[in-house]
Amino acid sequence: MFRVTQPRSFATLRMTNKVLQMILVQKYGGSSVANIKKVKNVARRVVAAKRKGNQVVVVVSAPGDTTDELIDLAGKISKLPNRREMDMLLSTGEQMSVALLAMAIHELGEDAVSMTGYQVGIITDEVHGAAKIEDIDARRMKAELAKGKIVIVAGFQGKTANHEITTLGRGGSDLTAVALASVLKAKVCEIYTDVDGVYNADPRIVSNARKLPVISYDEMMEMASLGAKVMQSRSVEVGKKYDVPILVRNSMNNAEGTLITKENKKMEKVLVSGITLNEDEAKVTILKVPDKPGIAAKVFSKIAEGNINIDMIIQNKSTTNYTDISFTVFRSDLKRALPVIRKAAEAVKARGIQVDDNIAKVSLVGVGMKSHSGVAGKMFSALAEKGINIEMISTSEIKISCVVDGRRGKEAVRAIHKKFELGKKK
Repeated sequence: MFRVTQPRSFATLRMTNKVLQMILVQKYGGSSVANIKKVKNVARRVVAAKRKGNQVVVVVSAPGDTTDELIDLAGKISKLPNRREMDMLLSTGEQMSVALLAMAIHELGEDAVSMTGYQVGIITDEVHGAAKIEDIDARRMKAELAKGKIVIVAGFQGKTANHEITTLGRGGSDLTAVALASVLKAKVCEIYTDVDGVYNADPRIVSNARKLPVISYDEMMEMASLGAKVMQSRSVEVGKKYDVPILVRNSMNNAEGTLITKENKKMEKVLVSGITLNEDEAKVTILKVPDKPGIAAKVFSKIAEGNINIDMIIQNKSTTNYTDISFTVFRSDLKRALPVIRKAAEAVKARGIQVDDNIAKVSLVGVGMKSHSGVAGKMFSALAEKGINIEMISTSEIKISCVVDGRRGKEAVRAIHKKFELGKKK
């Protein structure tokens, strides 16, 4: 996925290896640095980690709702802002955080240096707004660590080979942290947020949701991709690929948190690990598509050319020479996606499109599903008992997802959580 550029001299390499033995990577989300009081709290935690003998790299998100506020500002200028300029704008939020945190650490008597993604050597592809990391030139970062400094990195951002600023998509600071932990061979990547760890449902929706002490990479990837906001799915994928232990903790207390790690036999005994809700999706149906080989490929190739991510897909069985194709996209992408989808529909001579932006996707996740039957039936029964209609279904080896009316998404989560007795202490 990406590689690290090695130090040039043998002496530097020997020095770097000595440093690598003690590296700890910490990431603090926007809620953890939302105001000066919280920035000072993070500074104290970072300094404490340094004084325990660790070499510390800190990745920081933009403060509080800064990213959303910047998006709103751009929206007042343009209904569809240029994506390069959006990256230029959004990357400024993290720069504010790293500079303030470095100042706070200086006040506590430790040396720290703040760096942008550009300065720290994160090289990405050229897809603005959702860039992928291709390379990390860690030489400058390692040199600063060797001087005894705390390195503070602006998350969510990088640069292309042509020196254009890019951003890594929502939750991209998680990806920055895990990627740096990987190339630095850190002993752990600690993800600090405003909750005590990963729960088996959103505690704001289900009052008796339980915190999980441990969860597998695969389960966490599924939960993150399906709407759990505690981790970005791409960051967990990197963690799995490079075997980086990820510990999700609360930045305001010393709770043990949740360890994201390799799957083991004990995990397979747990039928369901979690339930997620994603309310940021919309369903699009392309109507009366000619029912013949190659049409679906043509439709989705056109959509892919527009860098539109598709989630669930259903093609109705045809009794005529036409069929309907339904699929879901992120609601936040809908405005940008619709012109591309309309062109794709016109290219195959479809009769039009329908859009439903009031849907919710409810999902069950658990590695135990691989060895247990009846999970889908139990989930469907929970929804049926509440009179909640299922519009679309998607399954994999460790998850089942259902699209329901957007107004009943939270109710669906609570019903399924109760049906599987996930609120009970084990």
